[in-house]
Amino acid sequence: MRPFLFVGLALCTGGHLGAAAAQFASGPNRVGLIELFTSEGCSSCPPAERWLATLRAEPGLWRDFVPVAFHVDYWNRLGWPDCFSTREFTQREYDYAAAWASPSVYTPCVVRDGAEWAGSRSLVPSGDPVGKLMIRYDGAVVHAEFSPVVALAGGTFEIHAAILGGGITSPVSAGENRGETLRHEFIALKMAHAPLGQEFALPVPKVAGVTRHALAVWVTRSGELPPLQATGGWLD
Repeated sequence: MRPFLFVGLALCTGGHLGAAAAQFASGPNRVGLIELFTSEGCSSCPPAERWLATLRAEPGLWRDFVPVAFHVDYWNRLGWPDCFSTREFTQREYDYAAAWASPSVYTPCVVRDGAEWAGSRSLVPSGDPVGKLMIRYDGAVVHAEFSPVVALAGGTFEIHAAILGGGITSPVSAGENRGETLRHEFIALKMAHAPLGQEFALPVPKVAGVTRHALAVWVTRSGELPPLQATGGWLD
């Protein structure tokens, strides 16, 4: 078995926070993975983050869709180092851009199930049958099972998981958002992935200002970006 890949924050972390044992499961139909690529240094991003925050009150949260905000680092050079940003999250957006044959990346960029998502953002699920994803998480280790429908059977799969933080208030004193107080939900704090069938470590980081945590998990074909199925839920 190859080793799992682990990425996360360096600037904001300060140890580990235990989480209660949890179990999450999707239904057999596709649960959408909604990704927002954003930055505290981008003046166009706060409206997109406010929209993402509204998803916390949607009845379909975790059942029909799983939201994740990835903070990128290419805005950091303009005077405000976003401590939630990582090179790995930036690379994820570049990988999407390459898959779309796009010459550049941008923020805010919203992705749903591996495709750029612009215009009307209906949260109605696709209804596509893909299979059930089941997760057990004890605050430190992720165990996943995926039962694909016959049409997806064959080949190998990977499990991806991210610890999310919310209830975050961030005063910005430089860059394009100077003087603004930004509020964040569903921020990816730490991320890892491994082949399906291999448990992997993903402890909950202790990050200043985070008042609630969640776990987002999705499955892909090995070496591919587009998610096949997703699930997740609150940890505290």
